Amino acid sequence: MRSQSMGPIVVSLEAAGLIESSPDPSDGRQTLLALTKHCRAWLAQGRAMRQDWLSSAIKIKLTPDEKTTLAEAMPLILRLVAES
Repeated sequence: MRSQSMGPIVVSLEAAGLIESSPDPSDGRQTLLALTKHCRAWLAQGRAMRQDWLSSAIKIKLTPDEKTTLAEAMPLILRLVAES
């Protein structure tokens, strides 16, 4: 993506309160972008909702044997996540 294309995107994200910009102290031509507290909270809330959904689905929809199978597969799942 070209830097000219990023301008409108950055402006929109700032207007939405999701990012904030500040000048780079070591290079005045550059701008540093960071997530706002609001954005971090929004992301954490979304992550928590997805985790709650998965936990509830496992609890409600899986049989005891399926829960055991899932628990036994966790080392493999964790390895896949770590390698990506």
